[in-house]
Order: sequence, then C-alpha cells, then structure tokens
Amino acid sequence: MDFKTHLFVSILFLCSVCLNANTLQTYIVQLHPQGVTSSSFATKPSWHLSFLQQTMSSEEDASSRLLYSYHSAMEGFAAQLSESELESLQMLPDVIAIRPDHRLQIHTTYSYKFLGLNTASSDGAWHKSAFGRGTIIGVLDTGVWPESPSFNDRGMPPVPRKWRGICQEGQNFNSSNCNKKLIGARFFTEGHRVASVSSYSPDAGHEYVSPRDSHGHGTHTSSTAGGASVGMASVFGNAAGVARGMAPRAHVAVYKVCWLNGCYSSDILAAMDDAIRDGVDILSLSLGGFPIPLFDDSIAIGSFRAVEHGISVVCAAGNGGPIQSSVANEAPWIATIGASTLDRSFPGIVQMGNGKYLNGESMYPGNHLMRAGKALELVYVTGENSGSEYCFRGSLPRAIVRGKIVVCDRGVNGRAEKGEVVKEAGGAAMILANTEINLEENSVDVHVLPATMIGFKESVHLKAYINSTRRPTARIVFGGTVIGKSRAPAVAQFSARGPSYSNPSILKPDVIAPGVNIIAAWPQNLGPTGLPEDSRRGNFTIMSGTSMACPHASGIAALLRSAHPKWSPAAIKSAVMTTAEVTDHSGKPIMDGDKPAGVFAIGAGHVNPERAIDPGLIYDIRPEEYVTHLCSLGYTESEILTITHKNVSCREILQMNRGFNLNYPSISVTFKHGMRSKMIKRRVTNVGSPNSIYSLELMAPKEVKVKVKPRRLIFTDINQSLSYRVWFISRKRAGTAKMSIAQGQLTWVNSKNSLNRVKSPFSVTWK
Repeated sequence: MDFKTHLFVSILFLCSVCLNANTLQTYIVQLHPQGVTSSSFATKPSWHLSFLQQTMSSEEDASSRLLYSYHSAMEGFAAQLSESELESLQMLPDVIAIRPDHRLQIHTTYSYKFLGLNTASSDGAWHKSAFGRGTIIGVLDTGVWPESPSFNDRGMPPVPRKWRGICQEGQNFNSSNCNKKLIGARFFTEGHRVASVSSYSPDAGHEYVSPRDSHGHGTHTSSTAGGASVGMASVFGNAAGVARGMAPRAHVAVYKVCWLNGCYSSDILAAMDDAIRDGVDILSLSLGGFPIPLFDDSIAIGSFRAVEHGISVVCAAGNGGPIQSSVANEAPWIATIGASTLDRSFPGIVQMGNGKYLNGESMYPGNHLMRAGKALELVYVTGENSGSEYCFRGSLPRAIVRGKIVVCDRGVNGRAEKGEVVKEAGGAAMILANTEINLEENSVDVHVLPATMIGFKESVHLKAYINSTRRPTARIVFGGTVIGKSRAPAVAQFSARGPSYSNPSILKPDVIAPGVNIIAAWPQNLGPTGLPEDSRRGNFTIMSGTSMACPHASGIAALLRSAHPKWSPAAIKSAVMTTAEVTDHSGKPIMDGDKPAGVFAIGAGHVNPERAIDPGLIYDIRPEEYVTHLCSLGYTESEILTITHKNVSCREILQMNRGFNLNYPSISVTFKHGMRSKMIKRRVTNVGSPNSIYSLELMAPKEVKVKVKPRRLIFTDINQSLSYRVWFISRKRAGTAKMSIAQGQLTWVNSKNSLNRVKSPFSVTWK
C-alpha cells in the first residue's frame, strides 16, 4: 500500500470512528436521590431503565444500552445515547445532570524505614495499629497479580465480618485466588468496551478480562499500601531487603478499572459504588486527569458518598508538575497526595573520554563495571524529522550505533522503550539525557541493556563534549544501591502543584509521600520494564509517580483507622496533615529543585506515620459542613445537588452559618482588590490526654500581620473541642500589589508533650 492510499484509509477509519462516536456516546446520567418517579418501580435498575425506554424507539432493547446502574456512589446510571436521545433525556423529571464519560490515566523494600516505621518499636505506629489489622483497603487500578508473595496471607487475621465483597471470576482468575490478605477482587469493563467502538478486544495484547493485572501498576500500588512482609526482596539484586506495605496486616480488595486505553469514569464510578457496599475502610485511587470543576468530576462526586459512609478516600495529586495549578483530585473531602524522593540512589556514573564525570542513576542489573571498564565510542544521532535524538523505533541506523553508547533525549516515548530501541539497533549501552522539561528529575528504570539517566545540566556538558572531539568515548560505572548520601525528602519535579484550580480556598496538595523510585510487587507475566520484548521475570520492580505516593498515604490511613476505628475520614486526614514534616532528614527545609519548597508543592509537608498515630489535636469536619462550604464558595444549588446528592437552600444555610469557614487543617487566604483583612475560624478536638494545655507558635511572613485569639487552648477532657480565630491583615497597600503569594505556619504545642506539635500551614495570595 503506497503512502497516499494508506493516508486515505487512515482518514476514512478515523472519520468512521468519529461518526460512530457522534451516533452513540457513553454518558453518566445522575438522578435525584429522592426522585418523584422512583416509587413506581420495584427496583432501582428498573427505574433507571425506564429513562432509556422513554427516550429510545420501541423497537430497540433499552437494556442493551444500559452499562451500569449506580446506587451508593451516586444515584443514576451510565448508558450509550445518541444526540437526540440525550436531548430528550435532559427534559425528563428527576434528571439533574448528564456528563460524558471521561477517560483518565493512572498517574517497597525501604520506604517504610525511611518513614520511621519500625517492627522493633513496641510503642511505634505499627504496634499501636497492630500493623493495620482489621482495616480493608480498596484499590482502584489495573488489577492484581494474586500469586505475588506480597499477597500471601500467612499470619493474617480472619476476613472481617463486615466484608460483603466478592472474588469475581474471569480469565485466568478464580475465587481461590483470594485469601485472607487479598479478600476481594472485581473488574469493570463496560465503559472501556463501548469506548473502543467495534475494535474492542480486551484480551488483545495479553489484557486479562478479569481482576488479573496485565500492566503491573495495580499490583505495585496494592502491595505498597497493604503488602505482606517478603524477605530477601530485590530487583535483580538491587535494593535488597524486606519488602512491606505501609499496613502489612491490612486486608486488600482490588477493583480493576484501568485497561489498555485508560480508566473510564463510568467504570470508576461503578467500582466506587460496589466498594462502598462491600465495606472497604480506605479507597486508594492512583489515577486522575486534569483539574476540573467538582460538579463534572465523577471521582469527587463518588468520593463524597464514600466519605458519608465513613470511608477515607486517598488520591494521587497527578504528575503535571511543576506547572502551577496542575493538582487534580482536589475536592476538600479527598486526601490529595503529592510525591517526594527517598535518600536511596542507584549510581550510574558516566566517565567521559576527557576524564570528567557525570552523575547519573540506573538500576541496570549487570556488572558494576561495564565491560571491565572499557570505554566505548559515544554517539548522539540527530536528523531532521527522524526522531533519532529521542530514539524512536526505526530511527537509529545500525551502521552508526552498533557497538556504541547511544545518547537518547528523554521525552515522547518511554524511557525503557528507548533502551530497547538502542538494543535492537545494535547499540551496546545508552545514556538517557534529561531535557529542559525534566531538569534534574531522576526516575530510574531496570533497563534491558547497560544504561543510565543524567540530569539536564549534566546532559549539556555531555553534548558539549561530544561536539568537541571527533571520536568521543565514555563508560558507565554502576554503583549498586546507596542509602543516606542524598538530602531527602525533596519534592519530585513531576508532582502536581497548587493552588487548587476549582477551589483556591483549600490548600492543595494536602501532603507529599514517597513517590520516586519505589520498589513494590510486580506480575510474573511482565518483565521489570513492562515492555513486551523484556523476557526477564521477577517479583518486584521500581516505579515513580504520584501513583506510588498515593498508596503510601492510603496505607498510613489504614494504620490510623486500625488504631482509632471511630475517627472520621476528616480526623484521619487531619492527623496526617498536622504531623507532617517541613524539614528533611538533615533538619533543613524540604527542597523543591534548588529552592525551599512552598506550600503549593508540599501542602502541610511530608507524611510522618509515627507522629500521625498520636496527633494530640484534630480538625474534624462533618459531611454537612462540606455542603455549607460549597454554598459559601458560590456554587449553585443544582451544582451542589450534583456533587453531594443533597437538595439544599444555600440562602438558609448561609444565614444560619454567618462567617463560615471550613474546618480544614491548612488555611488559604486570598486578598482581592481593596481587601485589607480577613478572619478565619478553626475548631480543634483533643484526642490526646485530658488536662492538656496547648500554646501557640507562629511563623508569619513580613507582608502580613497575623493575630490569633486565644493564644492558649486549655483542655480538661478527651474529645473536648475548642475554637480559635486568626486575623490576617495585609501590609501591602491596596492596588499596588501584583499577583503574589506569601506563606507561614501556626503550631499548637502541648506543654506536657512536646511531640504533640499540631501544625497548620497557611498561604496568603494577593490578586
């Protein structure tokens, strides 16, 4: 087929897909929870089906279009609709919102030690929480590899009596794959199936039509949150040690919602719907998209119902950093988690022919000295429109790269994929060079050939050397695993940043947690790179992303739930936030690149489970307070009904709650043109010792005068609540300041127990 014919066929195919998409598209239809028409039907599914029957022709079977019927996460259904049917459906009573189905994307042997969790400490967080015993973590992801040793149930307690879930059978997966550790598994395909039009084939490319994981991401995140202890764990000898999840005695339930094409909101909502009824305590979602308004966000809507049922919802902040306002999953009832680094590295040093060294990192599982230290010729292939600088498939001429170290720019295609391309072209090794986009970020891979990754500054030096000589040479020296030599934690460059796009009155992300170069469980059907050409097999691999940070926080939430079973989701999140660290392990400020990290990068700080288990004070929030908060932000009553399923009068609510502030553990203040002062009210509850006195420590920026009353909180009882007020007074003259930001922190310190330091960061923005 010549190029013109190929182009014509491609355009024809794309046009046919567009026509099909316009003819039938998946929508999520939200209904009024107390619908006036529902009483005429025996069941909710039959009520939902009636809406389709009213809009479709009588010849067509309406049930063939109904994908899901939702009851717990939302009242409504997902269905395929034509444009005319959509218009008819919008006119029917009890229909409050219709949203198109969105496609979202998926965003350890050492990290528990880095966080201070210690099996030997009898008064530590693990022992106080019985290692998460009795708590159920529900993970929405790509599924699970049940044979992984991380899901062995040896020593696990019985399945909790409250559990109502199932172990759904499917391709290469049966009920015997579940046990006392992996207590439940489901899969959800309908949204993905219809989005793939007629070409749908879930088993194409080894995609299991079952809860079994064919990608690895879900196995990795599930084991990070609640994986069992596995001795002698490593990635081909690197980072050897005991692998443990954050809550190694917690139970895990897996909901497979992500497939080759991504994760569809109709499938995600169906999984949340089942998870609420199944009885999970924690929902962990290492997935998301771009920040969108809450009334269009299915995760925000479903998670509100989950929180009403006492379920903590923990989500990845997204990998859109360092771009401002890139943070996703930003609803105030969700715990939004950014990513940080560990002090563990895997040196892969480049020694150039001129004798100079470049720092790099790699987890290549080969000899420590490549080819006994022999230097190889170095080549950086560039060509107009060929993509060779990125090492695209078919872009590297074998005659040029054979037997040489090939430099590949990072970006566009996968990091490990570039190594496979170099290997197939006959290259002997690869240096992966960060560009100006990635700067010094150091996510490592288990490469298929000797390879290392260098930062942007190093790549500039490398290319300058290549251009300075006719025959550049280099060698890569692999240094194994090094711990404690680098400052950490630091903010991962890719970690999404605030301020919140839809709700700047809430400081997001909430906290950061380890998310760079995290080692956790991996399926046996995949090589450690995930590439189909990678024939190596192992039980663990290394990954980076806020996807990895999220299950760390989910596991910590499980520990707190086990230690304090009566705490609300807001109380658990408060404990994690107010005890978070703003300094690294050297006692210096957490860094964001070459500068101290701000609140829109780290939120309240870096998670500290040992202190979160005993926070002293908490900022609690009742679900109805979120409704008042939405009213105070100016959301319409129909939008609030969509988000919270509550039909309210904001006018009446705001009259009853004058001067309302959401009782959030962090504070965000905005001065608009002409404003000079703002008062914020907060309420703290004593969950520590009775007869406790807390005194104020205040760190305020010079641009703002901050007053707090009272400056001492005197508690006589456990669970007693006291309030305080904070006045923020701008020292900037109105009308002279451009958009600028300042930040500070207020801390309540227990006079009898200095470990109870209850910190609240605050941001002040002038617009």
